[in-house]
Amino acid sequence: MGDQQLEVKVWKSVSLPKDWLRRRERTPQENSQLFEENVRKIINGVKKSGDAALVEFTERFDKTKLRPEQLQVSSDEIEEAYGEVNQQQIGAIKFIKEKTTSFEKLIFEKQHLETTKDGIVVQNALRPIESVGCYVPGGRAAYPSTVVMTTVPAKVAGVPRIAVCSPPSAEGAINPLILVAADICGVDEVYRIGGAQAIAALAYGTERIKPVRKIVGPGNKYVTAAKRLVSKEVAIDMPAGPSEVLILADEAANPRFIARDMISQAEHGVDSIPGLITTSEKIAEEVLYWLKDMVVRVERGIMVRKALNEYGFIIICDNNDEMIANANRFAAEHVEIMTQTPMEIAKRITSAGEILIGSYSPVSLSDYGSGANHVLPTGGFCRVFSGLSVLDFAKRISIIKGSREGLKKLEGYVRVLTEAENLPNHYKAIAERIQIEGSKKKMA
Repeated sequence: MGDQQLEVKVWKSVSLPKDWLRRRERTPQENSQLFEENVRKIINGVKKSGDAALVEFTERFDKTKLRPEQLQVSSDEIEEAYGEVNQQQIGAIKFIKEKTTSFEKLIFEKQHLETTKDGIVVQNALRPIESVGCYVPGGRAAYPSTVVMTTVPAKVAGVPRIAVCSPPSAEGAINPLILVAADICGVDEVYRIGGAQAIAALAYGTERIKPVRKIVGPGNKYVTAAKRLVSKEVAIDMPAGPSEVLILADEAANPRFIARDMISQAEHGVDSIPGLITTSEKIAEEVLYWLKDMVVRVERGIMVRKALNEYGFIIICDNNDEMIANANRFAAEHVEIMTQTPMEIAKRITSAGEILIGSYSPVSLSDYGSGANHVLPTGGFCRVFSGLSVLDFAKRISIIKGSREGLKKLEGYVRVLTEAENLPNHYKAIAERIQIEGSKKKMA
């Protein structure tokens, strides 16, 4: 098996160590005033100098020199991108787009509610946000699935203007798969801009880029910090950090599946977090064996090994109660449950970006084939945030229709509450309608 050079942390504990939780929340650099000040300078530079600042920052950070007119990807470039991808790739993008569209439409349709009681009709109506900006990581990598997950829900919500920003390669190009995915999903504008400068351009606008009402999508620490800073003036989806999976398992689980899922999570980046919490010492030993066996042969092995060494962990608990308590405290982006009674465990998980049930539900399923959105809160933020959906691109508006009969039934309650809050004219606005019979006829 060669030199494994793998030292995944393994311990027996009733609860997660506090220092382990702190490790995954934020790195010291991300929390530092200096780091935030550097991001703020980028944002202020874009606010002050517009397109010129975008050109400067793109040359500095992405090592490519653009002219201002090249910031937006042209329709000709998008058409050319189709010639650089194959039909299987196009088919796969269309497949995941249709799956995601179907699920998002179902969510959207279920929100249109109406109730009538005591002569009062109340409707829940949704109206789209005017414009959104979707950030898609890029540069050396391509994430067409992120294009789908961020833009399709906006399209289903009826957002009239959708803009995508993605960093260019050193040659000044955006990966053709991203451009093709954007076209298939009906994106209106694509810009070859990355990092904090892209977030600033979407938030405040430049000569060539109109600002948007909301910014969504995952990114690196600069993108995350920039989203946090501009959120005072433009809406964002959620804070996000390194990707993470937490697998809950008992003696019924397949240790090879667990090892494979931890490795697949680790290939996201060196700061990815793959964890296992189990009630079985045997499973813990076997998973560790398979991790060491597999890691010497996997693609992206250096990255995988570093993520497992730095952030990978296995915790052995005495029972399901301890395992569930640890899972809720960790509040992972992805929670896989491989136990004899997975649904019973799932009912008790209160904090997770998503829950994957059983041995045949890896994170890969939710990322590429389930139709559920894989843009999810990380770093414990799923305690208060949900994953991205069509609801993030629409505003809820109540539509209310009253009647004289309905007002009469409510009059007594309204009088009591308006008196308590010293708002007498609120009550009189209702009393006027009830007490004056045929007022319109008298006025006539």
